[in-house]
Amino acid sequence: MINFEYPLFLLLIPIALFILYYKLTKKNISGIGYSQLSILKIASTKSHLNNIPYFLRIISIILFIIALADPIKENTIEDNKASGIDIIMAIDVSGSMDGLDFSTRTKKQNRLDAVKTVVKEFIESRPNDRIGLVAFGGSPYVASPLTLDHDWLIKRLELLKTGMIEGGTAIGSAIISSTNRLNKIESKSKIIIVLTDGENNSGTIEPLQAAEVASALNIKIYTVGAGKEGEAPYEVQGFFNTEIQYVDVKIDEEMLTKVAEKTNGAYFRAKDISSLENIYEKINKMETTTRTVNKTILYKHLFYYPLILGFFILLIEIILSSTKIRRIF
Repeated sequence: MINFEYPLFLLLIPIALFILYYKLTKKNISGIGYSQLSILKIASTKSHLNNIPYFLRIISIILFIIALADPIKENTIEDNKASGIDIIMAIDVSGSMDGLDFSTRTKKQNRLDAVKTVVKEFIESRPNDRIGLVAFGGSPYVASPLTLDHDWLIKRLELLKTGMIEGGTAIGSAIISSTNRLNKIESKSKIIIVLTDGENNSGTIEPLQAAEVASALNIKIYTVGAGKEGEAPYEVQGFFNTEIQYVDVKIDEEMLTKVAEKTNGAYFRAKDISSLENIYEKINKMETTTRTVNKTILYKHLFYYPLILGFFILLIEIILSSTKIRRIF
């Protein structure tokens, strides 16, 4: 956006244009007789040529006026400050997350794809929180450290896929990995959101032991069990084509509840995409954040552009006035 430091100087432009108009109309008032039409054409051409230096001088004057007004370009830089709430999203990427019970009437999707969509919305709703990402199967993997660069974080989220980590579900190890990340920083609130669709069957530490460590470090844990009750549909490769098989869903809700309670958090059960969205919305409201934005306005002065152009045009006018074109003032 272009503004002017001294906009009152721009009022001189209409005066310059009026002088140009007055000068041209004054020249055309007097009349001279010509005996031949060809002489009239030559005289008319010379008259137009005589006007060129004057036009150039007026243009240069207008450019000098614009330079005096000092055009400036404003650039506003917004600097989002961290709210002090740091969140690790621990997401199960084991093979069981291929369950299709989170599909809708219009969209076929497995649990992990549904979770990524909802988590993306959660991230976008908290622009001032540092958020990290831990994926886990048989062991944890830090997909993204805590960051305010949420565009990069979402790209890392989109890369998650089932089976990318060795088989199994190491919930306790995922909690410890997330805790270690949060323990290294100073913040007023530290949160882990663990989402899984199974039971702890891998890793070297039990979830409740990991929760005790988190509690001692004042880290709150929210746990989310993902999957419908009973049998869930899975797509498997048959002899000729893919087939749907139904498998019993086993989520250790008792353990997930105790993990959350040990850290003053809460446990939620997501049975479909709608309930999953509601859960992350509830967590979002429970952990409120205050937006802090510092605005820096940078000014770039542009007066030298019209100034240089004005001098260049004035130089052309002087050169033309010194040639065979008659001086007109």
